[in-house]
Parts: sequence; structure tokens; C-alpha cells
Amino acid sequence: MTFILPPAVRLAEGLARDIEQASARFPRRYRYTFGEKLRACSWAVLLTANRAARDRARQASWLEQLVWEVDELKLALQLGKQLRVFASFGQFEALARGAAALGRQIGGWHKQHHPQGQSAPARAQGQRAKTLSTRAASTDEANR
Repeated sequence: MTFILPPAVRLAEGLARDIEQASARFPRRYRYTFGEKLRACSWAVLLTANRAARDRARQASWLEQLVWEVDELKLALQLGKQLRVFASFGQFEALARGAAALGRQIGGWHKQHHPQGQSAPARAQGQRAKTLSTRAASTDEANR
């Protein structure tokens, strides 16, 4: 039986590879400081995505952690742009687009395990999700 990785894990692999290649071309003063931090962030995202794909029992908690790690990676990329460590704006833009695509994938995956809102499935058998379909429910929720 073969295990097929989810698209989010494949995107994380590609982004980690691209960040490794980009950080090798950073100016020397950033290569071993900021470059190491950026590579560590991308590795953390990749490892957590892999764990979320394989550890079904704790998948929800891994996904929760993964959302935060992707946000940290995006912040590190923004800081890199401000420090002008990338070879060109195009290189930063490609990495930022990859991180945004990864964030969308992780967000969708996270929503599958953490539904919210009116159309969220019931938490326990026999319960319904809160809806704001009645006037009383709408005014009651809005006035809290």
C-alpha cells in the first residue's frame, strides 16, 4: 500500500527547496544569520506538514501548529524583503507566491478539521450548529 502525500506537503517540499537555493545566494552577512533562520522556518513547516499528513490521531493539533509556522515563514520572507537579502525582487516574489499558495492549502486543510460558523457540522450526536436564521437568535447573538 502506498501513501500519497497531500498537496500541502508537496508545496512545503517545493518551498523548502526554493528557500534553500535562494539562501545560498544571500549576501555573506545574511547567509549564516538570516538565511539560517529562514531555512529553519521552512524546515519546521515541512516537518510539521509531514507529521500532520501521517499522524492521523493528532492531525488536528499538528494542523493548528502548522498554521502558525506558515505565518512565521511569511513574516520571515517579508523581513528578508525589507533587508534586501534576495538576489532580486522576482526571487522574493516567487517565494512569497509559493508561501501564499501553501498558506491557502494549509488553511483549507485546517478548515476541514476545525469547522466554524453557521454551516459547521454538529459537535455531538443530536446537536445542530448555531444558526442565525431566526430573528430571536440574530438579536440575541448580536447583543452579547
